[in-house]
Amino acid sequence: MDFLQPTTWADALALRAERPDALPIAGGTDVMVDLNFDRRRPGALLDLGRVAELREWSLDGGRVRLGAGVPYAWVIERIGDRLPGLAMASRTVGSPQIRTRGTVGGNLGSASPAGDAHPPLLAAGAVVEVASAARGTREIPVADFYTGVKRNALAADELIRAVRVPTAAGPQQFCKVGTRNAMVIAVSAFAVALHPDRRAVGTGIGSAAPTPRRAADAEAFLAGELEGAGLWDSRGELPDSLARAFGDRVAAAASPIDDVRGSAAYRRHSLSVLARRAATWAWNDLRRAA
Repeated sequence: MDFLQPTTWADALALRAERPDALPIAGGTDVMVDLNFDRRRPGALLDLGRVAELREWSLDGGRVRLGAGVPYAWVIERIGDRLPGLAMASRTVGSPQIRTRGTVGGNLGSASPAGDAHPPLLAAGAVVEVASAARGTREIPVADFYTGVKRNALAADELIRAVRVPTAAGPQQFCKVGTRNAMVIAVSAFAVALHPDRRAVGTGIGSAAPTPRRAADAEAFLAGELEGAGLWDSRGELPDSLARAFGDRVAAAASPIDDVRGSAAYRRHSLSVLARRAATWAWNDLRRAA
């Protein structure tokens, strides 16, 4: 197995084009597990850890642009006030060592249904910036980025350059359940983002379908009920019946399976509870801010 280690973005794209058999690696928290268990044997590893551009973040027109190599620890420490949902999810990732090495871009590249970064990125309406040496840069809405179990929309010669995430216009929440309290792969996960500026709701479901996904019907339902009841203006208390109905619609949007971590029935039930709680917490945060 060859080991390729570019130090510039241009060199990384050139190597990607020359060696389509090369497996990109950022923090290695997913890739090294697959290698150790002999689940993957690529012709080469394309190490992106020395490409400085990928470790940068910036504010760009109301969005945070996270380089693909920005680790979870940076999200927590430096950007948590702007991307609270993603910061919450980042705090649940592995151990401190994993959060220091693991990256949001790597999580996107792995495209695991259980990846913790996916639900808050979906809820916020993020866009993935990818590039190739031949065709330049293009942007993919994160909801279109996941194409199957651990598959994504990258072409063979493309790499993830960054993810652009709108800064939070309102409260965001993330929660998950696992087989223990820490260092665990999610049995199910859920994120919600309230967008009071446009009276909308964003959602993201994890570990309960072949790909991370939104619960679009639940989003429209909750936003419409809040509008119809005048709650967007009054900031009145969120009725428990409305939160429960929202949770039921989130659960209905999932397509879970039975596996070693949990049953499909449990995943649906837990999603309904997580969504009810997350919506209530987020709404209460909005009321306190008002």
